[in-house]
Amino acid sequence: MAPTGARCDALATLEAAALAGITFLDTADVYGDGRSERLIGRFLAAHPGHAMTVATKMGRRVALDPALYTLASFREWTDRSRANLGTGTLDLVQLHCPPTPVYALDAVYDALDTLVAEQRIGAYGVSVETCEEALTAIARPGVASVQIILNAFRRKPLDRVLPAAQAAGVGIIARVPLASGLLSGRYSHDTRFPAGDHRSYNRHGEAFDVGETFVGVDFDTGVEAAREFAALAPPGATPAQAALAWVIQQPGVSTVIPGARSAEQARQNATAAALPPFTDTQLSAIEAIYDRRVRAQVHDRW
Repeated sequence: MAPTGARCDALATLEAAALAGITFLDTADVYGDGRSERLIGRFLAAHPGHAMTVATKMGRRVALDPALYTLASFREWTDRSRANLGTGTLDLVQLHCPPTPVYALDAVYDALDTLVAEQRIGAYGVSVETCEEALTAIARPGVASVQIILNAFRRKPLDRVLPAAQAAGVGIIARVPLASGLLSGRYSHDTRFPAGDHRSYNRHGEAFDVGETFVGVDFDTGVEAAREFAALAPPGATPAQAALAWVIQQPGVSTVIPGARSAEQARQNATAAALPPFTDTQLSAIEAIYDRRVRAQVHDRW
């Protein structure tokens, strides 16, 4: 049966991303309760020539209880993802922002090592909310990657996390690179979002960590900071492309995951990799925006 509607759009977006040179896909077992994984699996099965690394995540389909992060749970969760993606071995599995104590549990890493030995997964990493969680994970020898919020309005990982990851040979996956769209330059003080959009219902952390929405900065401050950032975009580049280029340029960043809702967005995202590096003067100007408008709200929190 031919795909229709949203499924067709998703497959077209994946096709555009692959043709534009994207080689890394981030998903999770909780996205659409597995629908995202299944769509990616369907796409890869139909396009065996595309060399893609697929990183999925696990642990958010159950209560956030450290006692549930066991080998038996991991086998169950990864077996489900393997079936969704249609693969025997998952490329990369990340713990999906688990409770903070999980990052320090020896038994958790022993279980993940067992999954590698059983060839259920090729490698494992963590997705984190805080820099301290990242540093705890980086100290573990088996950790291959850390996914963390990093953008021009969330710079704290530059202080310790990225240097520690480089020293340990751990990859950095930068998420929320556009600060929930603020850095796209498309929002004004009057912009409104649908009730079911986290940019409406999680403005103050009502549903999950507030740092996941506009990286924790209040909306009006973010709009003003974004206007200043947009003025620094290179000629011919959109503010969103400039924001992605800034992340890519940071030493230690392995990949950035902006997300795309359409084929055109996927193509525009990929183009950011070809932008020239920011000059030292431009980088200083971007840092000054952060210091003047954003730092006091977010730097000490995550």
